[in-house]
Amino acid sequence: MSSALAVAATTSVLKGLLNHVAVDDDVTGIVGDVTISALAPDLIATENSAPSRLNLFLYEVTPNLGWRNVGLRSHDDRGERLSNPPLALDLRYLLTAYGAQDFHAEALLAAGMQRLHETPVLTRQAIRDALTPLAAGGALPAELAALASSELAEQIEQIKICLHFLSLEDASKLWSVLKAPYRPSVGYQVSVVLIEGKRSVRSPLPVRERRVYVVPFHQPVIERVLSRNQPGDPILANQPITSGNALVLEGRQLKGEDAEAFVDGVQAVMEDAADTRIILAIPASVPSGVRGVSVAHPMQLGAPPTERRWVESNVAAFVLRPQLSAPVTVANASTHSGLRSADLTLRITPDVRKTQRVALLLNGLDPAALSYRFVAPSRDAPGAPDAGDTIVVPIRGVEPGAYLVRVQVDGAESPLTTDTTGRYTGPQVAL
Repeated sequence: MSSALAVAATTSVLKGLLNHVAVDDDVTGIVGDVTISALAPDLIATENSAPSRLNLFLYEVTPNLGWRNVGLRSHDDRGERLSNPPLALDLRYLLTAYGAQDFHAEALLAAGMQRLHETPVLTRQAIRDALTPLAAGGALPAELAALASSELAEQIEQIKICLHFLSLEDASKLWSVLKAPYRPSVGYQVSVVLIEGKRSVRSPLPVRERRVYVVPFHQPVIERVLSRNQPGDPILANQPITSGNALVLEGRQLKGEDAEAFVDGVQAVMEDAADTRIILAIPASVPSGVRGVSVAHPMQLGAPPTERRWVESNVAAFVLRPQLSAPVTVANASTHSGLRSADLTLRITPDVRKTQRVALLLNGLDPAALSYRFVAPSRDAPGAPDAGDTIVVPIRGVEPGAYLVRVQVDGAESPLTTDTTGRYTGPQVAL
């Protein structure tokens, strides 16, 4: 791969090709002395006394689509460098002829195009010859000797030269941007220049031994997530799921030879397992909110044999609802203008993580009574415990009376109890 000097080295090699035009007897017999340059068009003198000139100008650099994704990914998940992906570039040049007299520009432009047409590929030896300094018998001026270190001749892919058509509209826009008087010109695309860094990368050890396992398997599929309150209770589809319930997974090919279940990444204890149904307990460490459950069929692989998750099911989502595990306590109660303020202490199961958002919902027992929603203060502070079951929520400006209490944890609401008529009865708090 080449260094960052490769772009300049490519221009130098192309300029060297065009230098042959300046010594071509057919051209010099008409034009006389010819100057070959690689300047921006706005830097070139265009008065009548200026000599005839053939100019090569790099006006655009674009990524090469064929090499664009080679060598990726370049960093691992820890940010350490795995490879030095090449910066693959296509170079677009503008070849312009300047004539001091009639027909000079036409002759020069055609001679330059013929030279590039006869050299569709820059061979490695041609690049080495063009980039050899004068002191070593080459043609590279001393002030540009550093270009010899570009390693352009050693890059993997050879450099190709092809005509790049510029429509009248494209040429008009280009010359307008250059802010220079228009002269006969033609476009060329040179590809591909590969620039690669030389930073140290990680080199893994070779694979000492290969082990290939060919084993038939059955793909487990979870179709529904249901719940059961207590052993012996009916299994229902739409009842609230809390940490005291059992999860019931229904699907296909769930059991396998040795099935494992995971709730939010935590392995769960299975009470019963069959191909179409698995019953499991929700781990106590799983917090409230939208959670996922999956089934895996492990297998002993490697040397020494190590248990690995061989086949895994889809991840099915369910909402684990919080519960108020104790009556709500009221502290620091006060009344102002007939409205109550206090600090309510909530005991919640399962434990609430410090990063979870908690809200308190109060609904009056009277259907015409007001409803309130209060957000608990943030607990995500340095040194705070990662999780806890006690949350204090300050409330302000509440009408006195009895209220039904619900708690929201990351959007999951605690359920309410009902009487035989279906009327909500609790939990309650009196303010």
